[in-house]
Amino acid sequence: MEQNRTTAPERKRRTNKKAEEAVETQEATAADATPLAPEAAEEGLDARMLAALHAAGDKKAHDLLALDLRPVASFTDFFLIGSAQNTRQVQAIADEIVERLRAMGSRAARVEGYTSAEWVLLDFGDFVFHIFEQKARRFYELERLWRDAARVALPPELSAAAAADDARAGSDVEGSLRSEQ
Repeated sequence: MEQNRTTAPERKRRTNKKAEEAVETQEATAADATPLAPEAAEEGLDARMLAALHAAGDKKAHDLLALDLRPVASFTDFFLIGSAQNTRQVQAIADEIVERLRAMGSRAARVEGYTSAEWVLLDFGDFVFHIFEQKARRFYELERLWRDAARVALPPELSAAAAADDARAGSDVEGSLRSEQ
């Protein structure tokens, strides 16, 4: 009996073809969308992703990052990643993102990890927002696992706020280290 088997190169060609089609579809959709920030729109971040990033920033998420997975994965287009100081803040960030996007008419297809809140995953289909407690983010290192994905430049207002928060957090750590000595 002859079985219908596909070789690894054939599967890779099919995956690449699907990725190319997804990019074309995303570009057409992005052209129709009203962008909030022109710099981000050029990179493919749509209004919902920007709203999610702003919601996270409003709840003091830090180390915000966007990864473009379109060339390397077929299950979603982007990963948005942010960190929080503790589990309560992780939940507050998740709540704010869900509420803000619900107001825009977009619901999460899946929410995972909310109860333990070390790592909450909000799946919106074309993007997944990961909110980590700091220790969990260092442990899982999604940026390293998905190092083949391109980093997307965030809008200046998010980048500036994140840099200011990181500087404050760094000075708080230095101050606590000095007080321990």
